[in-house]
Amino acid sequence: MKRIIIAIDGYAGCGKSTLAKQLADTLHYLFLDTGAMYRAVTLYLLDNNIDWLDDDALTHALDHIKIQFGYKASLNTYSTYLNGKNVEEEIRGIRVSNKVSEVSAVSAVRKFLVAQQQEIGKDGGIVLDGRDIGTVVFPEAELKIFVTANMDVRVQRRLLELQSSGIEVSAEEIKNNLLKRDHEETTRSDSPLKQADDAVLLDNSNMTQEEQLAWAIQLVQRKLQT
Repeated sequence: MKRIIIAIDGYAGCGKSTLAKQLADTLHYLFLDTGAMYRAVTLYLLDNNIDWLDDDALTHALDHIKIQFGYKASLNTYSTYLNGKNVEEEIRGIRVSNKVSEVSAVSAVRKFLVAQQQEIGKDGGIVLDGRDIGTVVFPEAELKIFVTANMDVRVQRRLLELQSSGIEVSAEEIKNNLLKRDHEETTRSDSPLKQADDAVLLDNSNMTQEEQLAWAIQLVQRKLQT
């Protein structure tokens, strides 16, 4: 059976990664969290006090960044590794969240990571989630899903996610961060966040994780039958 490319785009805090991970696990596909890649680059730049608007400094920094992913089957957890170090917890914190949209808007960063994403997913059998997967990274993806949810739901989901990781943050901080990211990601000149013309819209505000997974599986089955 043909193994397709599934592109899942949408706003921060909508549960894209959760859906992508569950879908990849169900289909026995590779999962690629492209947002984690941008977060890892952001963490490296912050930790090394590198100005991402300084072209020369950024170019030099990107040459020293290696991003890998690990999966622990016994716990069904994914981890992001930056230059050999597990940074999964660090990249999810508010420090990185407040800057990742700025870093992601830099064309050199996007070019650096998009090339890696395209190489990893070129043979299909992959689920990718991010902001521009269906519009830029894989515009030829056989299935595209665009995820959204109302702001209150997004805030509560992100709050629970961070609290479960032991990160203390207020709902107000999260809301301000999400509003900031929405604006930056939809208005940037390079690869702005937008729904691809052929993407299927998913508003999961009132859906459980099980319900959205079942919904997505039906889409995949229909796509594979056509």
